[in-house]
Amino acid sequence: MPTPPSSPVATPLLHERVNAWYAEAGRQQLPWRAPDCSPWGVFLSEVMSQQTPLARVEPIWREWMERWPTPGALAAAAPGDAVRAWGRLGYPRRALRLHEAATAMVDRHGGEVPGTPAELLALPGVGAYTAAAVSCFAFGIPEVVVDTNVRRVLARAVEGKAFPNLTLNRAEARLAAESMPADRDTANTWNVAVMELGALVCVARGPRCGECPVADLCAWNLDGRPAYDGPPRRGQAWHGTDRQVRGELLRRLRDRHADLPLADLADSGPDAAQVMRCLDSLVADGLVEPLDGDRFRLPA
Repeated sequence: MPTPPSSPVATPLLHERVNAWYAEAGRQQLPWRAPDCSPWGVFLSEVMSQQTPLARVEPIWREWMERWPTPGALAAAAPGDAVRAWGRLGYPRRALRLHEAATAMVDRHGGEVPGTPAELLALPGVGAYTAAAVSCFAFGIPEVVVDTNVRRVLARAVEGKAFPNLTLNRAEARLAAESMPADRDTANTWNVAVMELGALVCVARGPRCGECPVADLCAWNLDGRPAYDGPPRRGQAWHGTDRQVRGELLRRLRDRHADLPLADLADSGPDAAQVMRCLDSLVADGLVEPLDGDRFRLPA
């Protein structure tokens, strides 16, 4: 039986297997993975898909691309239109950050998505992951792209652990960089392929090792899949939380397409004080505008 890698870096065989698997089994029909997808389409997909299943992202992405096919088209719209079109994707501040980023693209880059990691990172709301992912997937620059799925695959296949750390640390970032293929094209494919493997096969709960193209190379699998022994990994709560109440407040404002009196929002949660706290936080975040007479609307 093959032994796991002797040092904590991905091997060329691991690269070859994962990339070949992606060519056969990856979701390449997703519209933002099409060769003719614009950098703007890739940028939208990366922002929308953070902490959101791709099945929920695709219909909203298509609506946005039809309505705002360029950064300039979105920048010319009202911020409230972006929040309304965001629907129920969650974390609606991303809609405002997209509008701000589109405006910055118009102001600084002639209405185009900038093509370097540094320029991308300078856009409003763009962090290290988004800058790296857009650089790679839109412009073919083999930046190190590290999301939760990538971290989980590398933790298992290379380090022999059931799960990565709760948050990305320097050691994991270094492992991801060291695990990148040397060849540019191979590295760009690896970035999306290893991410896809984590999303479809090497999943957090019930990993499908029988379908994994590198099960015979995986350090965790070869060690008998030892149980996780780190800090508790708790899922995010939803019912009764501020996130749920904020979402309900925004839903009512989106659905009405007009301003609403406070009386129509007051029962958006189980507790009046919580509703007011959440409404205040939405105003502070720029997602809701207060008007005279205790009325509220999405930002104009």
